[in-house]
Amino acid sequence: MKKSISALVALVLAFTASALSTDDLVWTSMNDFPVYGTLVHDSSDSVRYARLPKEMRDTIRRDLADLGTNTAGMYIRFATDASAIGAKWKATKKFNMNHMTAAGIRGLDLYVRTDDGQWTTLSAARPAFHSHSTTAMVIKDMEPAMREYMLYLPLYDGVDSVYIGVDSAAHVVMPRVDSPRAGKPVVMYGTSILQGGCASRPGMVHTSILSRMLDREVVNLGFSGNGRLDPEVAHLIADSDASLVVLDVLPNCKAQDLVDRLSTFVAIIRAKLPNVPIVLVESPIFPVMRFNMETLQTITDKNNTFRAEYEKMLASGVSGLHYFRGEDVLGSCVEGTVDNYHFTDLGFTVFADNLYPLLKSLLER
Repeated sequence: MKKSISALVALVLAFTASALSTDDLVWTSMNDFPVYGTLVHDSSDSVRYARLPKEMRDTIRRDLADLGTNTAGMYIRFATDASAIGAKWKATKKFNMNHMTAAGIRGLDLYVRTDDGQWTTLSAARPAFHSHSTTAMVIKDMEPAMREYMLYLPLYDGVDSVYIGVDSAAHVVMPRVDSPRAGKPVVMYGTSILQGGCASRPGMVHTSILSRMLDREVVNLGFSGNGRLDPEVAHLIADSDASLVVLDVLPNCKAQDLVDRLSTFVAIIRAKLPNVPIVLVESPIFPVMRFNMETLQTITDKNNTFRAEYEKMLASGVSGLHYFRGEDVLGSCVEGTVDNYHFTDLGFTVFADNLYPLLKSLLER
């Protein structure tokens, strides 16, 4: 009899948990919780969820300024003892592309820190298809326990507001563990690939993968089609407290752009960050280069020019420069792109794995 009653109670509890909806959650604004992965530290609503400061966005090229409001690589940290977690947010553009998932473009991605100190995926919050605003249950029926969480923001869209919902018995509090370690970030500047095209969810861009691997804040300054060595971006990086800078701009630059702008861009950074390592990343050897002769020649010429400019800077006495070859980006992986150029989750994982040893060694010096 007692066993029957216990089984009935367990069944009722399980049914109650499964029946829980977003209407049953208690919502907390994330406006007062720490946001990472940006060099913008003004807490005002106008720039809280942005990668470029407002005063900069008012003076630079319009396309670059618009991309600066995308939240690629940014994440919010909090802790909660919730058994159920939901998310509510409003995308600024409701952007869509035909080769990238909506979850990656404008969804959220929730990670949890395990007992052994590792970050692991929990679940993505998929965006509404026909609306800017989304309310979604991310996960439920967890064993209540205080855990650390990391919520990645959209890669190719921005957000006006973000709320976390939990069951009524739970608390949402400030993070208690400094992980990934904040401050002295790795700053990575580049193109649409670096911005996250075309990860299936925000946590799978290589900058975020590397942040978890290095247990260090990484700032994503990837600007789709606009990683063109703008001096304003160099000044932004130079004014930061970066511990390491990665320049990965070749897919958006012509060979002559490298001759005209690369040394100036590096000089701006080096003037204020004299001892910070700078890693120059060649263009990936894309799968299409095995068959398309024009693409092969164009990228080969750019990589050769990039190498020549690197060697000129070394010869002129510029210190702390490091070089990462294009053939090492994807290695032997030929299945890591969605369209022969932009990376899938596999491509991002391979790139992160290949770049990690160099970044780790430089940070440990």
